[in-house]
Amino acid sequence: MKFLADGMLGKLTRWLRMLGCDVKYYNDLEDEELIKIAKEENRVLLTRDVQLYKRAITEYAQVYLVKCSTETERLTEVAQQFNLNLEIDVNNSRCPKCNAKLESVSKDKVIDKVPKATLRFFNDYWFCSDCGQVYWQGSHWQKIKQKLNEAKGLRKN
Repeated sequence: MKFLADGMLGKLTRWLRMLGCDVKYYNDLEDEELIKIAKEENRVLLTRDVQLYKRAITEYAQVYLVKCSTETERLTEVAQQFNLNLEIDVNNSRCPKCNAKLESVSKDKVIDKVPKATLRFFNDYWFCSDCGQVYWQGSHWQKIKQKLNEAKGLRKN
């Protein structure tokens, strides 16, 4: 699934990327530019802007109006609408920062990129070759899993 998120959905963009979705995000483009990209790249435009939503419909772009107000509710709403699995498979995840595919790398490839204590406690790492960010399942991982479980709990059957 390919998405394009407008400037109001930066946090949702990061979550969707972690789930493996290809999500382009812009917070500085005009409405007509967003619609043009969505159409040219066959992406679903995600927005909370009712005017942008209506305009995209009239221009025959794929668009979805995100209605919920909290991040967890938005994640649940979009996951339900597009039948997305609320589980992270790090081998399919995309970089939350830049949207590139992550690659699994050995510990020796990140020695100079992560704190020494991290190297002692963790063996699995993922690297973004586009922006250089390194990821691992550190202490923040529990919060990520908790948020996904909350989103699953909100899901309607």
